[in-house]
Amino acid sequence: MSAFGYPMSGFDSRQLLAPVAASAATTLETFLRGVERRAWRVAELAIRQRDDAVDLVQEAMFGFVRRYGQRAPEEWTPLFWRVLDSRIHDWHRRNAVRSRWTGWLGRLGSEGDEESDPLLAAADGREPGPLARLADREAGAALDAALRALPLRQRQAFLLRIWEGLDVAQTATAMRCSQGSVKTHLSRALMRLRDQLEPYQ
Repeated sequence: MSAFGYPMSGFDSRQLLAPVAASAATTLETFLRGVERRAWRVAELAIRQRDDAVDLVQEAMFGFVRRYGQRAPEEWTPLFWRVLDSRIHDWHRRNAVRSRWTGWLGRLGSEGDEESDPLLAAADGREPGPLARLADREAGAALDAALRALPLRQRQAFLLRIWEGLDVAQTATAMRCSQGSVKTHLSRALMRLRDQLEPYQ
């Protein structure tokens, strides 16, 4: 079970950390546990598929440990986000090819055949009542919709700089672009978000 309560198929920290020296394994596992929930949210916003987002985070963790697990801990944050960014781009490329084929072959099955997600239907025992949090819920839904509507690079710049707290240089490393591009993407993202979320400010 992952730190954010969502099962990661085949996730085994011992297998994940096997290539890493024992002295560094605990520190690396702490880092991965700390970034896991945010990484899943970034992936889920980028691809809009909960299960695939979980798989992408797991793949990113394995890839990160294999390639960068022996690096100094202060280098891990931007390198992890770079690996996740690569996995997201790969997913979009695969999905584009798959969409072309399904467009030709027609959609198989029907919407009625899809099973509902029991996690989405579960009641939250901490919820104080439907009216008490209506404004927060509406604002949260508006923010979620606004983030999903952003172009991919603008969304990445916003999430890495504002949500994850990376500096410009780290964000540029993670996104594999110049620091100037990070600033441009972020500026455009903030402008769009301000316009769309003005009623909630």
